[in-house]
Amino acid sequence: MTSPPRRPTDKLTVDEFCDDLRISRSTFYDWRKKGTAPRCIRIPNGALRIRRSDYENWLTDCEDHA
Repeated sequence: MTSPPRRPTDKLTVDEFCDDLRISRSTFYDWRKKGTAPRCIRIPNGALRIRRSDYENWLTDCEDHA
């Protein structure tokens, strides 16, 4: 069984974001504190979500243009 295709409006959990980049949650929260993580949405239960479009734009901004 395959998962449905992702849409640009899909939102990632912090765990999905960290898994995709192979980073720890502490690294993600360090980046948030420094203001270098992608924009997040805080939902009513206090959890964070990251719009896939914001994640893709953030990755593009991280590209090395050397």
